[in-house]
This record gives sequence, C-alpha cells and structure tokens, in this order.
Amino acid sequence: MEWLNYHHLLYFWTAAREGGVSKAAERLRLSQPTISAQVRLLEEAVGERLFQRQGRTLALTDTGRLVYRYAEEIFGIGHELVETLRGRPPGRPAQLVIGVANAVPKLIVYRLLRPATRGPEPAHLVCREDNVEQLLVQLSTHALDVVIADMPAPPHLRVKVFNHLLGESGTAFFGPARLASRLRRRFPASLQDAPLLLPTANTALRRALDDWFEREQLRPRVVGEFEDSALMKVFGHGAAVAFPAPAAIADDVCRFYGVRVIGRTDAVRERYYAISAERRLKHPGVLAITGAARDDLFS
Repeated sequence: MEWLNYHHLLYFWTAAREGGVSKAAERLRLSQPTISAQVRLLEEAVGERLFQRQGRTLALTDTGRLVYRYAEEIFGIGHELVETLRGRPPGRPAQLVIGVANAVPKLIVYRLLRPATRGPEPAHLVCREDNVEQLLVQLSTHALDVVIADMPAPPHLRVKVFNHLLGESGTAFFGPARLASRLRRRFPASLQDAPLLLPTANTALRRALDDWFEREQLRPRVVGEFEDSALMKVFGHGAAVAFPAPAAIADDVCRFYGVRVIGRTDAVRERYYAISAERRLKHPGVLAITGAARDDLFS
C-alpha cells in the first residue's frame, strides 16, 4: 500500500470514536451503507479487518487499534493546522477523556483528576459518567482514554481492557453534628435502628456494607438508597441522616457537606481502579492520576 485514502481513514476514525457506524453516519451526515462501504475499502487497502463484532457492538481488532492511533495523530495534527491558520494558539492542553462510574464518590474523582490539570503538561478534561459496563464499551472503541471505577472490569464483558489498582480505603460514617454526636458514643453498635442512607444494591460498597452489618448483627433503618454518591451526601446533610463514604476523604466530606464523622471501620474497604485499553499506561494525564492516588490520596 503506497498511498492511503484519507476519506476512508476519516470514516473509519469517526466510526471508532463514535462507537459504531450508525453514530458515525449521524455525525458525518451520511448514510450507514456509505460509511460501511468506505471502511471496507480501507480494510481492503490495509489487508486486514479493522472491526470485529462483539454481541451488538463493533470492537476494534488489534490492527484496528493500531490504525486508530495513527488516525488520531493524523487528524489531531490537521485540526491544529486549521486552528493555527485561524490565528489561534497551537499547543493547547492535550485532551483527556475520562469515564467515571456512577458509584465512585465525586470527591475521590476530584482528588484524582486535579493533578492532571496542573504541572508541565496540563490536560483538558472531558468527564463522562455512566455505569461501568457502558463506559467499558466506550473504552474499547477508544472513545475514552481511561475509566475510573470502584470495581475491576467484569469478566463476562468481552472487551480487552486492563485493570490498574489505584488504591483502597476504609469506610467512615457521617452525619449532621447533632446526629453524629449521639451515634459516635457507641459506634458501631449505635447504628442499630439509626436512620441511614446506603448505596444501591448494584455497587461494591453496598455489598461490603451488607456483609459487615450481618457480621456485626446490625440492622440500621435504611431510609434511602442512592446510585449517585454525591446526591446521597447532600440528602444526608439536608435530611439529618447518616451515610457512609471513604475514610480517605473524610476531611473533604466534612468540609464540603457540613457533617461530622460518626465512626470509622477498616472492615469495609473500597478499592478504586483505573481501567485502560493499554496494558501499560502512557497518557501523561492518566499517569498524573495514578501518581496522585499513590502519593496523596491512598498513601
């Protein structure tokens, strides 16, 4: 192959970024058969398949991932050329597109991402939030650079990704000052019949809490379940109800939500992962995240 048809490459690159042919067709305002035909022509020119079907979705092959990385660089340079010709400064911060699992506390996310926006190579952050499975599908098509989750990638998902443990934390319980003062005295026995908010049953923290309550023979009065951890904290403060959160961010939780620590336990531990499509992390922004986890948040 001596010459590459860049129209074919553009259609392939868009399909990979958008997560499928139909979305690429919408983005480029072309028909799906047109996109599919152009991608097939590129595959014929390359001599190998670039996509493979996994269930209802398309995933990049090994060759597809290689071609995609080159396409990213090619069209990135082209975009920078246009911006420069328009008189806008080149050398803008590199974009870092991050998927955040719903269950990960927002203060954890903030502490992890903050270093990526500082230092000699600050990143321009784009954060998308969803359940882990949906985020991993996007990661497999390179629509995301990394996923931050409270669990490793589920083994039943047929996507080639790699789990990088960021760290782990014990659990603390929080509540408004008056409630915290009352429940602190005999913690954890004081949680018996106490008003408590919990994560939803599909989260790793909820399963760990349920096991701990059973071992401690505790039956708190659960008044609400939340998939969004930030909403749970806001509700807990406003409704004078206790709630759990990682002990690693206890000071931040107290400061941001105006609550007090009731008690802590290391028997309920949460782990946090950076999930990537690469075995070895290379993106400067992702390396800043893992460094913050190691040196600051979970040190």
